[in-house]
Amino acid sequence: MVIGTVISSIWATRKEEGLTGVKLLKVKIEYLEPNESCTNSIIVAVDRIGAGTGDKVIVTRGTPASTFNDQPVPVDALIIGIIDPED
Repeated sequence: MVIGTVISSIWATRKEEGLTGVKLLKVKIEYLEPNESCTNSIIVAVDRIGAGTGDKVIVTRGTPASTFNDQPVPVDALIIGIIDPED
C-alpha cells in the first residue's frame, strides 16, 4: 500500500466495460514501503469511496486492486481509505 494526495479527477468517456460508472483520480504518491521506489510520481487510481481533490488517501496496487468487483477488472490502483486530517 502507498499513501498519496488526490490532485485531480480524470474524465474518460470511453473505458473498459468493467469500469463503467467508476471514478478515476490522479494521485501523487508521497510514501511507499521502504523497498519500493518512485516517490513523488503520479498514478491513476479507481475511487469507490468518495475521495476528492486534496484528500490524503491509502492506495493498494496490483492484483488486490483489480478484485473489487465480482469479475476481474483492468485496474492497477484502488483507493481503499481516506486519511483523517491531523488536528
